[in-house]
Amino acid sequence: MQLILRSYQPEDVESLGKHANNFNISKYLTNKFPFPYEKKDGEAFIQLALSHNPLQIKAIEYNGEVIGSIGVHQLADIYSKSAEMGYWISEEHWGKGIVLVAVKEMLKYGFETFDIERIFARTSHTNLASQQVLKKAGFVFEAELKATIFKNGEYFDELIFGFRKNQLI
Repeated sequence: MQLILRSYQPEDVESLGKHANNFNISKYLTNKFPFPYEKKDGEAFIQLALSHNPLQIKAIEYNGEVIGSIGVHQLADIYSKSAEMGYWISEEHWGKGIVLVAVKEMLKYGFETFDIERIFARTSHTNLASQQVLKKAGFVFEAELKATIFKNGEYFDELIFGFRKNQLI
């Protein structure tokens, strides 16, 4: 498996659109991730990803093609020692272990790059695959918030998983 986490490039817009335009991906993400996913959405996302220094969002490149995205976003104010991780990957690559490798690499990057002690990720109670990835990466279940997500006309429970800097080996 040739997996690289790297900065986005303007020419990634085509493969980004190809893989992101999928309801089965968007249903698990915030409404900032549209469906249908159009070229203009990809262009705006790449611009956003490149606007942070240091990088907070990286492209997941697999065998020479961008197939997803992963980010670590440091919070502010009294939450400044925490960062939120988010990710998605093309449906055709689900179940191959790619996200697990990307998450582990991004954990290392996050703790090396930002002055943080905790990285957390949120998922809906129905996204069992993401829950498994987080557990396999060493995240610990921290909380369940009932019916806090409203997406596509339905309520979902929000599960929060955390990873502490001292867990890094």
